[in-house]
Amino acid sequence: MLNASFRPEYPFKVSFLRRHLSDFQHSYSSLCVSHAEGKAATDKPAESRMKRLFGFEKEDLSSWHRFVCLLNRPTDPASLGIFRCLFGMLMAVDITQERGLSHVDYKYLDGAPVCRFPLFNFLEPLPMDWMYCVYLVMFLGAVGIMLGCFYRLSCLMFISTYWYIFFLDKTAWNNHSYLYGLIGFQLTLMDANRYWSVDGLRNPKKRNAHVPLWNYTLLRTQIFIVYFIAGVKKLDADWVEGYSMKYLAHHWLFDPFKVILPVELVSLIVVHGGGLILDLTAGYLLFFDVTRPVAIFFVSYFHCMNSQLFSIGMFSYTMLATSPLFCYADWPRRFFGSFPEFLQPVLPLVSPSPCPSSSCQDASTHPKPSTPRLRHKMAAIFTIVYITEQFFLPYSHFITQGYNNWTNGLYGYSWDMMVHSRSHQHVKITYKDGVTGEVGYLNPGVFTQSRRWKDHGDMLKQYATCLNYNLPRFNITDAQIYFDIWVSINDRFQQRIFDPRVDIVKADWSPFRPNPWLMPLLVDLSPWRAKFEEIEGTLDNQTEVVFIADFPGLHLENYVSEDLGNTSVQVLQGEVKVEIVEEKMNYTLAPGDKMQLPAGAYHKVYTVSEASSCYMYIYVNTTEAALQKNFTMLLELQEKVRNGTETEPLPPELQPLITGLEDEGSEVNITDPVVRLFLKRQKRLEEKKKRREAPIHERFNRFVTKKYYMIRRGFLMTAIAMRNLAFGLPPLEQLRREVDYANMKAPEEDPNQNEPCPPPKHH
Repeated sequence: MLNASFRPEYPFKVSFLRRHLSDFQHSYSSLCVSHAEGKAATDKPAESRMKRLFGFEKEDLSSWHRFVCLLNRPTDPASLGIFRCLFGMLMAVDITQERGLSHVDYKYLDGAPVCRFPLFNFLEPLPMDWMYCVYLVMFLGAVGIMLGCFYRLSCLMFISTYWYIFFLDKTAWNNHSYLYGLIGFQLTLMDANRYWSVDGLRNPKKRNAHVPLWNYTLLRTQIFIVYFIAGVKKLDADWVEGYSMKYLAHHWLFDPFKVILPVELVSLIVVHGGGLILDLTAGYLLFFDVTRPVAIFFVSYFHCMNSQLFSIGMFSYTMLATSPLFCYADWPRRFFGSFPEFLQPVLPLVSPSPCPSSSCQDASTHPKPSTPRLRHKMAAIFTIVYITEQFFLPYSHFITQGYNNWTNGLYGYSWDMMVHSRSHQHVKITYKDGVTGEVGYLNPGVFTQSRRWKDHGDMLKQYATCLNYNLPRFNITDAQIYFDIWVSINDRFQQRIFDPRVDIVKADWSPFRPNPWLMPLLVDLSPWRAKFEEIEGTLDNQTEVVFIADFPGLHLENYVSEDLGNTSVQVLQGEVKVEIVEEKMNYTLAPGDKMQLPAGAYHKVYTVSEASSCYMYIYVNTTEAALQKNFTMLLELQEKVRNGTETEPLPPELQPLITGLEDEGSEVNITDPVVRLFLKRQKRLEEKKKRREAPIHERFNRFVTKKYYMIRRGFLMTAIAMRNLAFGLPPLEQLRREVDYANMKAPEEDPNQNEPCPPPKHH
């Protein structure tokens, strides 16, 4: 992208100082002009409006020759050098966290029967110690990029290992991980080590040398695409109507907006409307001088909020680091030039002006620039091809149709960030022994640590193939695998995503053909979402509801837990037949009909109408309700005892309400299980409140301590792996002690880890 800040740059900077001498003679002296981007002398014609806005003239696009000269125009390396340093630093931190250096052994489970989901099935992780070596190479590459040390080699070290790990696991794909790989690839081809780099100290020819304009054009256009395409994808009806990220409005970050707006409008206007407008306009606003300060403020605020709303690692900070790329390329010189002189030796260069570089095409010769060399033409061709490819890829799903599900393509390169939210209500895996005909069920997620396979046909195929490979060790031969997965996307009905009648092991799948066993999303039922809100508004706090839609000829088999003592099914649309398995009784229900379901028993709901059926389960977790009632009574009693209004002595089983849980072992002396559970819950709530209300320095200390132990484990395990590769495995007892030392935890644990899981929702 050719930015408004792209002003003509020359190998040296000139300013004009006019002095009136006799016989109208003039003399000139050197003076750096603002933005260090070669303003024309004052006796030259004023710049055109197009040049002021875009940084180039129409004539620069009039021929291939001039266009090549434009893209290779000498440009100040300062801004690019600062971005290189920040990106390398952020990637070094990212490798220890989101890339998984701190838990490589848990992630790859060397030697264990684990189902993996690589992009290409022939890709396999290396043995554990060698995987640590891969991560070490990637980390050293990131540090080398940060320092600008052996820059080209460092970039190759980083991107080769990064893309290997990226392709190794599709379940970890997301847009920002893909973006990191793209930026790493771009930096490999750029001259980003020309400013504030170790290479510049080693080689004076590289120090403070110009870089070609296409270096900035490529990065700026990439960031523009991230914003703009994300905004275009948010024009989806679900986002515009406020269904995609409805839950975000309840976050504390939006409390200031809730002072003047109800939660529903905060979700619709601030979360969805604001996100849409910002993504659509951010790239344009960053482009122009006049709007850039406003744009930097809003995108900075946006990314700071995202860092608190989502667990997205270094993405927010990486995007913050890209914003200065849109400023004038010499901004670091002016910024660091304002620091005291005694700091200048350790800060990036403020002066002298950038030196000429063979990477650039000097377009300052008049009337016609010099002839571009082959490298300059190849750089221009690459820039055009790369930008075209990046605009095309988010809409290339008509080619890779096998990866399309309810949403298009391999999630990660489409920039459809946060447009779709999913919830899973029911997952059943059925196997049938190909020899004996025995039918059984598998625990969802067996042999894998990921849950993302539930939504993607390509991963489901890989998972079924892996299950078929591993089940023979459990005396299950030539297994047929069937999946019954119920998903709700953006608050729609829970419905099947894949055909439960198809054996996925033998099912046909191709990356270039539509998936034949994908069930269609029932978009015609989307208007029901408004009705859902009305129904949920009529229920009390203890009553739950699940909305179901099913296809003709299929049925849902379900079990009502004994904890759910008041469960019923009510038809909203279509016609269903309910079979109570133990009673061997069938009941036909039409729209509006409601039926009580027995607890502790299986039932089946058949869709018998010609069109899809819609119904809802309404239930109360009676066990949970009774427990909450007891907790309320115990809390009231505890308050009475503490304020002295309780006059009667407490029975022995309630005496712990007075003393509480004094230490970790005191709970074993409590005989009443409800009292024990109540006191443990009270202790957790008190610890959580104490942490939430802790001073900022204590919270910061907890954060730093947690990160320290995580990073510490990563590097200690890497050191152990390198020792194993160099000298072989030590005795098992020594290895155990070393791993135990690496696994050392912080003295204080996070109370959130002890929070009880919410009761499972059954229907």
